[in-house]
Amino acid sequence: MTELQKQFVALDKKKAEYKEFMKLYNQVVNLIKDEIGLGGHFQDPEGVVYQLEECEGKFVYFDKYEVKRTRRGEERAGSLSLKKAGELGYNV
Repeated sequence: MTELQKQFVALDKKKAEYKEFMKLYNQVVNLIKDEIGLGGHFQDPEGVVYQLEECEGKFVYFDKYEVKRTRRGEERAGSLSLKKAGELGYNV
């Protein structure tokens, strides 16, 4: 494997952690909304002030390329089938 490929694999492993983080983050934002309401605000111990507002809009990001992979560890499936990986010449 090249250094770039090794770097990709390391980042790909963290992608699942990021997805879980964002899922939890969005759940907590919704709970904060329920707690303080839109326009509500609070300050943390470091002095940072937070205010909850409705989004005015965001750009939607679409990936132009996708690197598919076979399942990892205990995963049920990956985005690249074992059959296809075998057809590509890999021993899976």
